[in-house]
Amino acid sequence: MTDLSLYRNIGIFAHVDAGKTTTTERILKLTGKIHKLGETHEGESTTDFMEQEAERGITIQSAAVSCFWKGHRFNVIDTPGHVDFTVEVYRSLKVLDGGIGVFCGSGGVEPQSETNWRYANESEVARLIFVNKLDRIGADFFRVTEQVQKVLGARPLIMVLPIGREDEFVGVVDLLTRQAFVWDETGLPENYTATDIPADMADDVEMYREQLIETALEVDEDLLMEYLEEGTEPSMDDIKRCIREGTRTLQFFPTYCGSAFKNKGMQLVLDAVVDYLPSPTEVDPQDLTDEEGNPTGKKAIVSADEPLRALAFKIMDDRFGALTFVRIYSGKLRKGDTILNSFTGKTERVGRMVEMHANDRNEIDYAQAGDIIAIVGMKNVQTGHTLCDPKHECTLEAMVFPAPVISIAVQPKDKGSVDKMGIAIGKMVAEDPTFQVETDEDSGETILKGMGELHLDIKVDILKRTYGVELVVGQPQVAYRETITLPIEDSYTHKKQSGGSGQYGKIDYRIKPGEQNSGFKFTSTVVGGNVPKEFYPAIEKGFAGMMAEGPLAGFPVLDVEVELFDGAYHAVDSSAIAFEIAAKGAFRQSMPKAGPQLLEPIMKVDVFTPEDHVGDVIGDLNRRRGMIKDQEAGLTGVRVKADVPLSEMFGYIGHLRTMTSGRGQFSMEFSHYSACPANVSEKVIAEAKARKAAK
Repeated sequence: MTDLSLYRNIGIFAHVDAGKTTTTERILKLTGKIHKLGETHEGESTTDFMEQEAERGITIQSAAVSCFWKGHRFNVIDTPGHVDFTVEVYRSLKVLDGGIGVFCGSGGVEPQSETNWRYANESEVARLIFVNKLDRIGADFFRVTEQVQKVLGARPLIMVLPIGREDEFVGVVDLLTRQAFVWDETGLPENYTATDIPADMADDVEMYREQLIETALEVDEDLLMEYLEEGTEPSMDDIKRCIREGTRTLQFFPTYCGSAFKNKGMQLVLDAVVDYLPSPTEVDPQDLTDEEGNPTGKKAIVSADEPLRALAFKIMDDRFGALTFVRIYSGKLRKGDTILNSFTGKTERVGRMVEMHANDRNEIDYAQAGDIIAIVGMKNVQTGHTLCDPKHECTLEAMVFPAPVISIAVQPKDKGSVDKMGIAIGKMVAEDPTFQVETDEDSGETILKGMGELHLDIKVDILKRTYGVELVVGQPQVAYRETITLPIEDSYTHKKQSGGSGQYGKIDYRIKPGEQNSGFKFTSTVVGGNVPKEFYPAIEKGFAGMMAEGPLAGFPVLDVEVELFDGAYHAVDSSAIAFEIAAKGAFRQSMPKAGPQLLEPIMKVDVFTPEDHVGDVIGDLNRRRGMIKDQEAGLTGVRVKADVPLSEMFGYIGHLRTMTSGRGQFSMEFSHYSACPANVSEKVIAEAKARKAAK
């Protein structure tokens, strides 16, 4: 198949437990890719093939699957919903052309749905909305569409209406064709009948159909005027064309509903993928950038006739060796080709290429623009690297990953596993850019850093099961930061005279607090050449190099501005090294005087609790130094939103379950850094000093 208009690269994303993996299973069943359905809650689904996924009933890695529907090829990626694995969603969205946002009929728009929706907006991915689990108690299609408008600020374009509510949900009415589809109780997707609209729904159907057509026609003014003035309804082809265009340009999102678990309403979603989601050629092409990541004004046009341009978006290590998942934007790729990695500047030969079906694979010899494939055995490729034709070097827009907020110290139980652990962690870091590792130089401990307790918990579990390395795990540590609160003007001279040429550098500088999230900024306002320009980079390097260790407890320093306004140099003894040492000395001398302050990571916490426990939950969050931001009553309980310091959230799930008799749930993600209260600050600094002393 080479006709790109018949390709759909789509992802399925949503909050944890909204039913993404089950939806993927149903798509595979309907497209004839699998014959027996595996259920997530029984640990048997196709795309959740890791042991940890099957056990916990959650998706950890995004899995890729290819299938066919009505002559169109779908490359489907099932992504995780858990906030600790958001990176999987982010990097999948980067390489997709369209998506299906799944929302739970009773849970509605949940916090992780917001994050994923925001990522999809940033990546400008066209989406359909599927409101799932309409057979559950408390499910309400119209409430969810209202939340999509309010919370996500998106326009849902209602395409179907549900027939029946909760356990009486039997099917849907397709508004465009005015046809009702009713499924029987066998639970088989193909057992449905197309009937007339139930009499009690006729008025609603006409009202929503009118809204649907009016919204769709906003894309084409001529058709809209004709419709409003003369009342003539455009042809079905025209309406579909308008919906397709509005979906592609993110003006609205066609919205469907059903129950993936009970196999109701899925066919219409697949038809909508074909009808309304863009093919690879209809999406705005990716920007090409220079080495610094600035757009060059050129685009990666999706066409098999262009030079090869592809993005490695995921590395996975499995029993067959290292797999590099690649989205090909333009050009062709054949087995045996030599390709250039523009990040490392090295070429590699393509040995084996495979088309992925979750954990299985089909060998292929040829792939082209629009394909998502995996290459076996690439050596030096990492997530976000561009692979291209050696004669046409280029760089695709890179991916930006969030910094880890939590760390744990680990060591192997037996000394013999040290090397084994090193190799295993190396592979895991290549697979997951938000999982980082470093060795504490003084104590020799290995520090693992990640996005949350669950993230690190699963990494430790993978090390144990997949790689056979048992670890002793220390207490979780929070990634504190430091900053300053007072501006200060100071001077520092570095001079050293000991026979031969000496070293001399004098700098006069101001250090002041920068704006939030501005990082480190260096400026120079020296006039009259008292410090020659060629020494500015060395001075900046000296200050920047010291930012990794603050004056209070040795944590990295954020948001500081340094201004060099005067100084002096010696014609013979001054050198770049002398000025760099002067800047380092200046940092040590002045930072303790600039009102240093400890910052702690604050998490955006979203707690769901039954109504009778709201008071306990809020009281508990207040005790954890939380700021309550919002409360939202739903049908089955209340959602409490708060900002809480990460250090107070360890082990929270256990407390929440005890307080709410096991019915509470929560999710959290990093929000920002904020100043630590004095009592917390003193304790953290004392602990840091004790650790240093012990070493």
